[in-house]
Amino acid sequence: METQRKSSGDDGGGERGLLHTWRGYSYSVTPERLLLPRPVLQVALGTRHGVLLVEGGQVYSFGESPWKQSQVPEPEKPTLESALSGQRVVAIAAGSFHSGAVTEDGGVHMWGDNSSGQCGLSGLTTVPNPTPVALMDSDTGPPQTVPVLELACGEQHTLALAAQREVWSWGSGSQLGLNATVFPVWKPQKVEHLAGRYVIQVACGASHSLALVRCLGPQDVQRPPVDKCRQCNQLLYTMTDKEDHVIISDGHYCPLGVELTEDEGLLEAPALTQGLKTSPSEPVLPSQISTSKSSAPADGTDSSSDSAHHQDSEKEKSAMANGALPGSDHSALSKVKSSPYPDEQAVKDYLRKLSDNTQVEQTGKATAGGLHTLLPSAPGGTLNSLVASCASAVGERVASTYEALSLKKMMNLYLPSGAARPGGAASAIVGDNTAERVRQEDSVQAKKSSSTGDIREEEAEGLRRRLSLPGLLSQVSPRLLRKAGRPRMRAVALTPLGGAVPEAQEVFPTLQTEVWSWGNCDHGQLGHGDTLARLQPQCIKSLNSKEVVRVAAGAHHSLALTAQSQVFSWGSNSCGQLGHMDSPSTVPRLAKLSEGIRVWDVSAGEKHTVLLADGDCIQPIIYYSGQQVKEAAEESHAKEAGQQEGGEEEEQRVGGGYTQQPVLLPFCMNLRYVSNVFAGGQRCVALSDRNVMGFIASLHELASAERKYYCKLCNVKTQIIRPLLELESLSSALGQVALGLLQTLVGRFSLLCHLTGQHGASLTANLRRGRDVKSLLILDHTGVFIDAYHEYCSVLGHFQVMGGFQSLTKPSLDFFGKSPELLQKLSECSEENPSMSDLLMALFYLPTRHLHEYGRLLLKLATCFEVCSDDYQKLQDSCSKFEVLALQLKRKRKDADYTFHFWKSFPGKMTDSLRKPHRRLICESSNKALTLQNAGRFSVNWFILFNDALVHAQGVAPCKNLFSTHHVFPLATLWVEPIPEENTGTHGLKVITPEETFTLLASSPMEKAKWLRSINQAVDQALSGAGQDTASISSGSSQKLEPPISRTASYTFYKDGRLKEATYDGRWLNGKPNGRGALKWPDGRIYTGTFKNGLEDGFGEYVAPNKTLNKNDHYQGYWRDGKMHGLGTYRYASGEVYDGSFQDSMRHGHGMLRSGKLNTSSPSVFIGQWLQDKKTGYGVFDDITKGEKYMGMWQDHLRQGTGVVVTQFGLYYEGAFKDNKMMGTGILLSEDDTTYEGEFSDDWTLSGKGVLTMANGDYLEGSFGGEWGSGLKVTGSYFKPHLFDGDKEKTRPVKLGWLCVCAEDKWQAVFDECWTQLGCEAPGQGENWRAWENIAVALTTSRRHIEDSPEMLSRSHSKTLESLEVIPQHVGPINMERYHTIRLYLIKACDTPLHPLGRLVETLVAVYRMTYVGVGANRRLLPQAVKEIKSYLYRIFQIVRFLFPDLPEEGGLVPEPTTDLQDKKEGSADAPLESPKPCRVVSSSALLLPVLLPRLYPPLFTLYALDKEREDDVYWECVLRLNKQPDLALLAFLGVQQKFWPVSIPDSVPAPGEKPVLSSTKDTCFASAVETLQQISTTFTPSDKLQVIQLTFEEITQEVQSLLKQDFLWSMDDLFPVFLYVVLRARIRNLGSEVSLIEDLMDPCVQHGEHGIMFTTLKACYYQIQHEKIT
Repeated sequence: METQRKSSGDDGGGERGLLHTWRGYSYSVTPERLLLPRPVLQVALGTRHGVLLVEGGQVYSFGESPWKQSQVPEPEKPTLESALSGQRVVAIAAGSFHSGAVTEDGGVHMWGDNSSGQCGLSGLTTVPNPTPVALMDSDTGPPQTVPVLELACGEQHTLALAAQREVWSWGSGSQLGLNATVFPVWKPQKVEHLAGRYVIQVACGASHSLALVRCLGPQDVQRPPVDKCRQCNQLLYTMTDKEDHVIISDGHYCPLGVELTEDEGLLEAPALTQGLKTSPSEPVLPSQISTSKSSAPADGTDSSSDSAHHQDSEKEKSAMANGALPGSDHSALSKVKSSPYPDEQAVKDYLRKLSDNTQVEQTGKATAGGLHTLLPSAPGGTLNSLVASCASAVGERVASTYEALSLKKMMNLYLPSGAARPGGAASAIVGDNTAERVRQEDSVQAKKSSSTGDIREEEAEGLRRRLSLPGLLSQVSPRLLRKAGRPRMRAVALTPLGGAVPEAQEVFPTLQTEVWSWGNCDHGQLGHGDTLARLQPQCIKSLNSKEVVRVAAGAHHSLALTAQSQVFSWGSNSCGQLGHMDSPSTVPRLAKLSEGIRVWDVSAGEKHTVLLADGDCIQPIIYYSGQQVKEAAEESHAKEAGQQEGGEEEEQRVGGGYTQQPVLLPFCMNLRYVSNVFAGGQRCVALSDRNVMGFIASLHELASAERKYYCKLCNVKTQIIRPLLELESLSSALGQVALGLLQTLVGRFSLLCHLTGQHGASLTANLRRGRDVKSLLILDHTGVFIDAYHEYCSVLGHFQVMGGFQSLTKPSLDFFGKSPELLQKLSECSEENPSMSDLLMALFYLPTRHLHEYGRLLLKLATCFEVCSDDYQKLQDSCSKFEVLALQLKRKRKDADYTFHFWKSFPGKMTDSLRKPHRRLICESSNKALTLQNAGRFSVNWFILFNDALVHAQGVAPCKNLFSTHHVFPLATLWVEPIPEENTGTHGLKVITPEETFTLLASSPMEKAKWLRSINQAVDQALSGAGQDTASISSGSSQKLEPPISRTASYTFYKDGRLKEATYDGRWLNGKPNGRGALKWPDGRIYTGTFKNGLEDGFGEYVAPNKTLNKNDHYQGYWRDGKMHGLGTYRYASGEVYDGSFQDSMRHGHGMLRSGKLNTSSPSVFIGQWLQDKKTGYGVFDDITKGEKYMGMWQDHLRQGTGVVVTQFGLYYEGAFKDNKMMGTGILLSEDDTTYEGEFSDDWTLSGKGVLTMANGDYLEGSFGGEWGSGLKVTGSYFKPHLFDGDKEKTRPVKLGWLCVCAEDKWQAVFDECWTQLGCEAPGQGENWRAWENIAVALTTSRRHIEDSPEMLSRSHSKTLESLEVIPQHVGPINMERYHTIRLYLIKACDTPLHPLGRLVETLVAVYRMTYVGVGANRRLLPQAVKEIKSYLYRIFQIVRFLFPDLPEEGGLVPEPTTDLQDKKEGSADAPLESPKPCRVVSSSALLLPVLLPRLYPPLFTLYALDKEREDDVYWECVLRLNKQPDLALLAFLGVQQKFWPVSIPDSVPAPGEKPVLSSTKDTCFASAVETLQQISTTFTPSDKLQVIQLTFEEITQEVQSLLKQDFLWSMDDLFPVFLYVVLRARIRNLGSEVSLIEDLMDPCVQHGEHGIMFTTLKACYYQIQHEKIT
């Protein structure tokens, strides 16, 4: 506020918070002005004193204060309460004779009369100065003080509203709401009865209390239903069935009254939701009685309803509690008014009975009042809501009670979930006073609203507690009954619940409130319809749906101000202080104010009421009702004091006149802009501001405009919308679609109305408090308002387009008759004799007019600020947003209008299928502006462009119904491009849609441009999702809007062909699917992946259902041109899985097929080459059931050509196959080396000539027949070879490997695929640069594919990928450095399967393992396995040389750098490649074995171990024997020269006597060399193993040198025994296999160098050990 003053020119503080005080209402009264140094913020008045709060937080007192020690000389002059100095006070309160203040930190200070404990300080009867009072919450662990927001003081009590929104009280009397039996209560205590509720405000009368409470939302707790009185255990309801009607009585009166026993009170405290605890909650009726699915437990003493309206409806606990008819008199406190019946069954029976003879008195007229006649005096409660809901059925002529009672729970169909809001009063219409007559069976709110909340108060007079539902009145026809039985699709909640928008909910003030009252009730000031005192808070049900935003209490009367600016009053009316003369005054009734007076602040004194209202001008006006104070009366205080107790009539006589209804105080116009009124004792006070720079006036105008607008909307809702929705004829007149739209529309209207109410309430609050711009919700939450208007208007447009207003005409005429004055008045329609539909339309479009008002008022506010200030900016922005919105909505309305008129003139049949609510017309070609190229002579073509589709209607000229067919092209998948005119001379537009392309010819360049722009703009908007709210094209937006050629859209194909009826959803390019998308066929096939040019292309997944097996085939992999092409995995429904290459959707190339699991009938794996879906070429087939593995050639799924079979029993066959059988020449070996060479005719079946050789060398030669292992028939000769023929048997096994597939022919498909990937048609034929390009593409696409699913990739892997993106220089001469770069590149490339080389290596490893693992681990396969590795090396090296063309061929040289230094480094780093000259030999094994061998090592080494098994066993036995010897013995045994023997003490001279010291030691000599040699088993490649051997030699040499202390040159004779010792001690188990492996795979260029010699030494040691005889 300070800032505000600065920005509006410094006014020295004299312009704000001016205080005027007066008494009574006679014309002669003039208010006197009290002068204070600072603006007054708040005033509180007691009987004879007052307290003021000024800006800065100081407090002043004036009037009589007998509690002060020293009497003030001038009592009427404000004096500062110095005890509060240093505290910043934020709120004050005054009771009859005491006062209170709340400081900034929530502390409470009290002073004044304390005789009843009202100051909360024990032991003092008066408290002279403000003294702190602490509210201690003992529920918390260590008790904590509770901060307070505001205080209210009565005569003998004080209430505090804590920051947690709980109420605390202290003092004396029932008005404390505590379960106290002893008064005074000195210590502040929590009013447990309101615990758990959100209290908004409290007010105190002389001896009663009021609280304004926010309704509970669905999130709040709900108690189980009760149907017996908790105290006397009587049934709460009784039902008497008379012959012609049923009497339901809820007249239970509990003799125990209300007082809860101590323990019960305690017990109840936690039940958060509860009001008076005696109350029963109702059972949930099976079919939610009455429209009101109101909600919660109602309590017995009519406090009941407390929780009622807490929309527990979510939980479907219907409680009619809400229903308490507003006017009802709740006479007996403990009268219970809840659960309609004892139990569900009773209800069902009752309903059934009713439905058998359902007829209802036709008392109700069609007017809103229809109900009252039926319920002249309804004693509120669920019971009534039940009855009322029946009556509401009567509302429109007569509907059946049955229907009213058994409203079906219909679907929450129409209101979007946004509408359901927590919080919120139950009644369905926010605050109207006519009967609520919307049947609400569906819609979210419906559940939450009570249909009975609004019967006019005036009607409820009697105190009857019975209602009879007449049963047999004959006027109702059976037809009506039948009709009533049908559930109707109708009803919309007219009350949105909770905030306007969920997130804004806490910021916007709530309108769903309840008023609770407790204390004395001699004058009916509690508003429950009786004069019984209440010890605990109880809800005034009749105010439940009234949207009370403020309560005030006079000495013996109470006031409630609603959001609709009405004032309800009840209690003592001795001087007319209620503002009406109706009786009884024990229930809230409206104060009588002339129409158009909107009250926005109220205050009550001892016997008077002051109202602050909007009149016709912006300046607020003040009304007064109640006692007239005569000047003389001032002096007769004492007399009055006496009279207060005395009879009221007398008082009226003595005290002067009183008012029949509120009187306008004429002087209020001189007070300028009044912001608050206060009353107390006999005084009145008004606070006003001067209008500096127009700011205050603008604020007042904004608030007043909003209040007026809200009242207007509420009137429309109650007087027009609700009756319309009630009409029987509605659904037939509107039809399904329009009815649904109307319901949505009404829901949105309610939301808008509610938002306006909330906004109005917040503006009013701002006027009363801050009067600044900062807290204007419309600035901070502009979006909330804009969205609400947008949503409302789009539905409104839909309704208009569907001709809703025309359809509403007849029902409206029926209802409003031929005299639509009401409509005309409300819709502000200025036309002469407007049509009904225009009136309705004007009415529904009313809210859009208010937007200009917002804009205007915000702008007006903005002009009060300097242009550079933030406030100005903020106001200006919001203003322009509303102006823009107004324009947009105007355009929307225009579009809707245009479209509606188009449909009116549109030829019949097509309308039904084309007319959609959201569809708007943009332009159409009825003026022949657009024709189809190449159209037939008589055909007529008509093009209509909507905001979501282009419609092409066709017909033949002479026929009656011109357009026989039409086709709709959705805009999302429509492309249009102009055809250049120079070549055709016509003005053509080419239109492309997924399945058709056609050319439109325009009549002129203008037309062509217009259509092109219109279509493009419409397409653009359809794509951006603005389809619902398209701006009309005529808006003249001249910018060329080219919608993107590439877009995302969904489309269903309709033409015959592969895609018929398939739906595609994804990216498009120029009419064709392109990019990522999903294609679904109606038969269940689904493809998800990438497309190119309309066909599947790239990576994708495909699922095809297999009808017979009832499972899906599933393919995941690459596609090209709509076919599976490239790598992929196909899982068949049968359980088979194929993993490999495809071409034209067939298995083609290298692939693996797995059939069955291990436990199924035929598990098997095939890996190899496929040709057009058949196994053809080389492949390995592992038949797991038979335990056989075949490695050889295939043709058309059959084994054909040469091949090898090994079995798990050690049989080995190699030879010819034909038609899947062993047929022709072959060799068969069994485990024990028995061999047969000769002819075969079937698997394992010998037939024809052959030779059978036994393991010992004997052989049979002749003709054989029969199956191997089951008795052979032999005709032939038996040979026992002589001793000197022994060589023969040695040469035999050599023959193995002749009849199998040679290594170069194996796995050709795998290498071919790699070459193809590099862009070569055949190995080595292609462009080097293209190969590199393909590698780059492969890496990036794979990376992209993986980025979509990052879990596939480890971090190290992605690093490898990044480093591979750098292509090494691959042209130019190769030197050492480049050789290394290439080597490192290859290692990385082979490390990731995303690189073609890596993929190749991975596949080779897989096939190698498939071949030689399991059954394939047969020692006879070793030679083939070795050859296979060598062929891999050779073939991969070819590829490497293709990529790096300058790499020398196998055995070529790379020159090394010449410096010695580097020579040494290189030497040690890469010893295997060293040679005497300074150059490096290039070989495939040096480059590639390090990559390949580690991966192939396990199967390969297993084969070596099996092959060398016997030799290794002999060797091992020997090693174990010799290793038992101690070091020296072994050295001696092996003949190592003594000079090499290590000595125990190196320092001393070795002497013969010291040998015994070492005789027992083991494993110490040459230990480091032994350890080094043992590492040979941990290396993979021959070069690494040779390196280990070299290091071992170096270690031996070092040790010997340190022994001899001199340089030393070995001779073989010296070296061999030492090395032999080291080999023995190293105990390498499979040394034979290691030796063979090195020998087979050693780089040829090392064989004759240093490494070669060392290796020969090792080999010699191995043989030596085998043949060692121990002596």
